[in-house]
Amino acid sequence: MDTNEKLKILRDEIDVVDSKMAPLFVERMGLSKKVAKVKGMGNLAIVDDVREQQVVSQAVALAGDEFKGEMELLMRAILAISKEKQRKSLFSDELGMLPPPRKPRRTDLTCVFQGVPGAWSEQALIKLFPDAARKAVAEFEDVFLAVKNKKADYGVVPIENSKTGAIGETYDLLRKYGCFIVGRTWLNIQHCLLAPEGTELEDVREVFSHPEGFRQCSAFLRNRAWDLTACRNTAVAAQTAASTRGGRTAAIGSRLAGELNGLKVLAPDIMDVSNNSTSFVVISTEPEYDETDDLISVTFSAPHRSGALCEILLPFMSGGMNLLRIESRPVTPGEYRFFVEVQGNILDDHTVEVLRHASVTCEYFEVIGCYKNTL
Repeated sequence: MDTNEKLKILRDEIDVVDSKMAPLFVERMGLSKKVAKVKGMGNLAIVDDVREQQVVSQAVALAGDEFKGEMELLMRAILAISKEKQRKSLFSDELGMLPPPRKPRRTDLTCVFQGVPGAWSEQALIKLFPDAARKAVAEFEDVFLAVKNKKADYGVVPIENSKTGAIGETYDLLRKYGCFIVGRTWLNIQHCLLAPEGTELEDVREVFSHPEGFRQCSAFLRNRAWDLTACRNTAVAAQTAASTRGGRTAAIGSRLAGELNGLKVLAPDIMDVSNNSTSFVVISTEPEYDETDDLISVTFSAPHRSGALCEILLPFMSGGMNLLRIESRPVTPGEYRFFVEVQGNILDDHTVEVLRHASVTCEYFEVIGCYKNTL
């Protein structure tokens, strides 16, 4: 008997086992729906941690030592699916996921960004709002304060870099000030080494930039005996290099920042990757969305127990929704808040249903924006 014949016999045996498992699974889901009805009548919680552990322990004991871990994983998945079915039975009323949208502002706009003229945030702002009045502030938090206090219509802040990942401060400030994301764009970030006229590469002893700029140009900086001094952003770094005497300073930033501060390019395009890009989001005090939007941002916190995050994400998988990104941010030691970006539109009934079923598994759940991704 050759290998293929042996394999066919074993697969046939597996098919027989599966044919027995499938009806048992359907039967279990039917019982879960009946359990949901009883819980609903008694106003009982769906989640019962003690009962779940009992179910898992019983199954693990039957599996024996060899498949102990695998059996626990299987039973946790089955329990998650079971609770999802119960939620669909109990939570059929549609919950509002976002406040009603306001109409986007189009004229007489004031938009705020962090930094000084020439900052990458300003360049993203110009891309998104070319005719808006621009207001520069010192810190990321100042952007949120200006929007929250109605001193600006919109704020533009970075949220992710293609090389270094999420910009955690932006996520933290979104929740601190209760702002909504109403737009997003990507900007190609082409860092250059900038220096005052007369400075040569071998003269440089100190380089100014934002910490992200240093990280995005780490290969260029490696093995160079330079002092790296962090600034609030790359445009401020260019200003600092231009105002520092001695002919031994340089900055990492954009060509525009160099031109605005009278600096020359000592080394162009020094990023670690040629397609280095940063994503910027538009923040507002109210949501703005319509049927043409294609991205949804959600934040939630999960119960502090095994499998809780998997359980929250299960409705997205079963609903066929694509998660583009998930980030975690610490709230307290051992406690985290998650931010998820989902392809979809908040006005779509199926999308709302998926979000609703995910939300009932969470300790906290909020949609913080439905918007377009402007390339």
